[in-house]
Amino acid sequence: MADPIRILLVDDIAEVRDNVAKLIRFEQDFEVVGSSGSGREGIRLAKDLEPDIIIMDINMPDIDGISATQEITRALPAVGVIMMSVNSDRDYLRRAMMAGAKDFLTKPAKMDDLYGTIRHVYKIQEGARRQAKAIKEGAFAPIQDTQDKGDGERDGHIIACFSPKGGVGTTTVAINLASSLMGPNSKVLLIDADIQFGDIGVFLNLQAQSTLADIIENANDLDVEYFENIVVTHPTGVKVLLGPPRPEFAEQVYSVPDSVIEIIKQVRYSYDFIIIDTASRLDDLTVGICDMASSILLVSTPTLPSVRNVRNALDLFDQLYEGSSQKVKLVLTQVHDERRGQRVTITTEKIESFLKREVYASIPSEERAILQAIVKGTPVIAAERNTDKSPVRELLELGAKVRTDLTGVEVVEDEEDEKGSGLGNLIGRFGSR
Repeated sequence: MADPIRILLVDDIAEVRDNVAKLIRFEQDFEVVGSSGSGREGIRLAKDLEPDIIIMDINMPDIDGISATQEITRALPAVGVIMMSVNSDRDYLRRAMMAGAKDFLTKPAKMDDLYGTIRHVYKIQEGARRQAKAIKEGAFAPIQDTQDKGDGERDGHIIACFSPKGGVGTTTVAINLASSLMGPNSKVLLIDADIQFGDIGVFLNLQAQSTLADIIENANDLDVEYFENIVVTHPTGVKVLLGPPRPEFAEQVYSVPDSVIEIIKQVRYSYDFIIIDTASRLDDLTVGICDMASSILLVSTPTLPSVRNVRNALDLFDQLYEGSSQKVKLVLTQVHDERRGQRVTITTEKIESFLKREVYASIPSEERAILQAIVKGTPVIAAERNTDKSPVRELLELGAKVRTDLTGVEVVEDEEDEKGSGLGNLIGRFGSR
């Protein structure tokens, strides 16, 4: 018989803890290993017991559940926290997920919901538990040094590419970021979540028999092997999940936005990086994707309407995410070079001063290179062989910076060109050490 799922209960009301414990004991594959009446004690027990699952109340007198969850998930990333609250407000859900919780239950939790949520969170944390075990046993190896990682064992970094204004190059950023993160040992998934008017299929000259709309109905029980077979593989090696082929098909996706989030959750740890190109509006789907994301690339052009919209978006992100400056990165596109006689709109320095946010990456305005890449159905960085040429150089640098920030592995230039084919070798000068 498999080891039971080890569960820690944290709630300041003893009656609630007792009732949940009674329900859990009905299931042979569950085991309550500890119980705490405060957030502070819950943190201590979590570190001592290292349970598989923590059921955490939000409102507690000493340390609230969100703060406790943040500390626990930083110290124990393999632990799956399920937040519980009498308040089912969406803001509570977002804050809980930002703190590191994997799911949310409303009190009093129904028996079937409780059981299903525990098993679901335990399943999606499988990859993190294996990684934690490997670290303990001294057998951990970084992604770039591992040849044969199986499904569920990868890091699952999610990068959302978002702009509150259309036509600023968000899709170009997403496509080239996905391509630059590819390597001999990396698995990268690119998702077109601009459900009505997504352009990834056009930019990469891709067509698919199955799209996001076709797997929505199976979102809660998605077979990862099946998913691997329906996504399209671009010649660069990037896996691509396209959006609906026509705007009228988008309604079936928008009617169940949580299903898209569920699909991402289920396939997350089968990939090293998941890059999601979002729509230019903060609807439930886009906000849900941003909540899950390890990093949000907020894309803007150096024009007044774009910068103004970005300011509004930053204000919202600041409300949603504590320490949003660490999560939300400002990327400027269509940047003109005054030294080359190009028209200057708003300088980077003025934008940084107005937004009170450092520009994370600056991509020059090179419309011809981008159009040529679209005609070829390939990322800009693969269409142009000269990696010192703009905007290839800047797009590669963006990918290197994102990889370093998320994995802690510094990406440097390698003097020797690697032999072989594929994008990983085309940009082989950018290796990790």
